[in-house]
Amino acid sequence: MADGGGRRQRAFIGSFTTAGGLGVLTADVDPDSGALTVLSAVDDVPDPSYLALAPARDVLYAVSERAEGAVAAYRVHGDKPELAGPPTPTGGSGPTHLSVFDGHVLTADYGSGSVSAVPVRPGGALAPAASDVLRHTGSGPHARQQGPHAHQVQPDPTGRWAVSVDLGTDSVRVCALDGGTLTLHRETALRPGSGPRHLAFHPRGELAYVLNELAPTVTVCRWEAARGSLRPVGEIPVLSGVPDGDAYPSGLVVSPGGRFVWTATRGRDTVSVLRADTVGEELTFVAEVPCGGVWPRALALDSSGRFLYAANERSGDVTWFAVDPDTGVPRRGGSIEAPAASCVILG
Repeated sequence: MADGGGRRQRAFIGSFTTAGGLGVLTADVDPDSGALTVLSAVDDVPDPSYLALAPARDVLYAVSERAEGAVAAYRVHGDKPELAGPPTPTGGSGPTHLSVFDGHVLTADYGSGSVSAVPVRPGGALAPAASDVLRHTGSGPHARQQGPHAHQVQPDPTGRWAVSVDLGTDSVRVCALDGGTLTLHRETALRPGSGPRHLAFHPRGELAYVLNELAPTVTVCRWEAARGSLRPVGEIPVLSGVPDGDAYPSGLVVSPGGRFVWTATRGRDTVSVLRADTVGEELTFVAEVPCGGVWPRALALDSSGRFLYAANERSGDVTWFAVDPDTGVPRRGGSIEAPAASCVILG
């Protein structure tokens, strides 16, 4: 699990500094066990709740999830990331997710219900201002759906489209980015009140799985890249039995071969395993296991599919699991302390 230059794989952990988090943590990943060892922490940016790596994996981007949202770039040549210039305002409020797309960093701004595009300069640093902000519109029947709440934005597998998931409007939007301007191409409505939070594509690129926060389910969608079209074809619960009390799904990941889907649920504090059929369109609930902590906000999977990681916000730790290759069921391996952990990514 080393890169082409022989560097060991790293894990990067985001956190809420206003809740006692240490900022961005960097950890070494043991190639045999998946175990993490903390190497450093930097707190240059407040509330770096979500992280993303540049394609070359030499620059790390972090949102600053504050009322006046911002995004920052870090160089990651050593064991301690170094800030590459001042944070750039997103033009939106409360960014919860970001991704790299077509020479820009896109952010999903939950508070303002918008998606922002920040140009990336040569070398990976960010321009001083967003080139465009696309504001969502709409609402839903749930009390938390009085207006739009963009929760995630990412490229589709072809790199042609940007796909944003909006919890407030029960919809997924497909956008194009032309000359730094975001243009809405198509909007797909999901079941009212479901509250979509995150989306992950099947490795073949013809399906997308949407995790719904307000109804503990996954919506399976057909994805047609040529048309930029998303079509729901089914929905499946991610929890065993009837949810008792608060249960809020948060993160999901898909195995490299598309055989398994894992989801995390806060409140239940569990990780669920879903098995996909050979096409990937039919999901079957397999198991639900403890997440290793409290309030699992995000999941990550290593590139081999052998190890799964959960960022547990309220217990302040990141737990790693070994995945059974036959059943997909994760077995707890250990954890590291990571106060107010909000996400974990591998690179």
